Amino acid sequence: MHKIIPTLSTTGLSSKLPNVGTTIFTVMSKLATETGAINLSQGFPGFDCSPELVSLVEYYLRNGFNQYAPMTGVPALRESLAQKTFEQYNVAYDPDTEVTVTSGATEAIFAALTAVIRPGDEVLVFEPAYDSYVPAIELNGGVPIYVTLTPPDYAIDWQRVAEKITDKTRLVLVNTPHNPTGHVWTRNDLNQLADLIRDRDIWIVSDEVYEHILFDGRVHHSLMTHPELQERTFVVGSFGKTFHVTGWKIGYCLAPMELTTEFRKIHQYLTFSTVTPIQYALADYLKQPDHYRKLPDFYQRKRDLFLDGLRGSRFTFTPAEGSFFQTVSYAAITDEPDYDLAIRLTKEIGVASIPVSVFYNRKNDYQILRFCFAKDDAILQEAAERLSRL
Repeated sequence: MHKIIPTLSTTGLSSKLPNVGTTIFTVMSKLATETGAINLSQGFPGFDCSPELVSLVEYYLRNGFNQYAPMTGVPALRESLAQKTFEQYNVAYDPDTEVTVTSGATEAIFAALTAVIRPGDEVLVFEPAYDSYVPAIELNGGVPIYVTLTPPDYAIDWQRVAEKITDKTRLVLVNTPHNPTGHVWTRNDLNQLADLIRDRDIWIVSDEVYEHILFDGRVHHSLMTHPELQERTFVVGSFGKTFHVTGWKIGYCLAPMELTTEFRKIHQYLTFSTVTPIQYALADYLKQPDHYRKLPDFYQRKRDLFLDGLRGSRFTFTPAEGSFFQTVSYAAITDEPDYDLAIRLTKEIGVASIPVSVFYNRKNDYQILRFCFAKDDAILQEAAERLSRL
């Protein structure tokens, strides 16, 4: 006699995220694989990490560092992070009480949001927004309030932000350098935000995973560098983006002790701890600042190489200020919806991208595609050549 497995309809289980399907990154990467297209859609480097870092991991794998790490992260890595942060930003975080290692930046963002948001709380989200933000807000009973940024510069209109803040506003979600647009916050942006929340019980989660990837001499103004903002901010970072190891899923959160205490209550029941030998390897690797200080020049050359290949095309663009993404307008080429064009270009010319409309709540279509230029030079040149044929 066969056992009948009940379906969702017979069990009465309703989705907590009824409007969420498969992410666009999965869709486009799968299509790129099926068609053999150059994949400039999903944000991962097309090259390997440093052999020195691999050797460090191998050393710790082979020398018995393979059991549970402490929930907060191995002390050596937390200490290296605190030291690196002080040298980079002149901000001191206590490695024991204010630094936490997580299983990727996405986990850190979720834990921070969960620590703060209560049912009915409003959260300001600058869109276009990375696609994990809103589901995390909604799973915690929060209400996303959108501040829409528009091309070509995606600058923040702070008067519009002020109009969005209410007595229900609990948190502001910041992302700089910004994915998908490459926009970078200025010192004035930090001052404007501080002015708006100064006398309110509003917290901040600042996604700064591209902190070391800035172009044309720009400086990363971390929210930790503003004393008023620092005391109410969870700063989230990622080793995956910095050291070309996105598959390792190692992130971290820096926050004042009171915030970290609540953050860790959530983190311990999400992943508890993060892979041990890699933490020790990163602790050693962080001690050489050139490993991250050379990133701006490394990625700016790739950005410029890709854009130089597009200059003779009908695409238009403003060079990205940071991150390893470049947005490009196709308005002079076709009036197709961006999603349809992204699919067509993948199939017909063999270059996969991300339609920027998917990062907007109402799917605002400004006829813009996002390309990841964290790829080998030959791949970028070939992709630009194919795109220029349009």
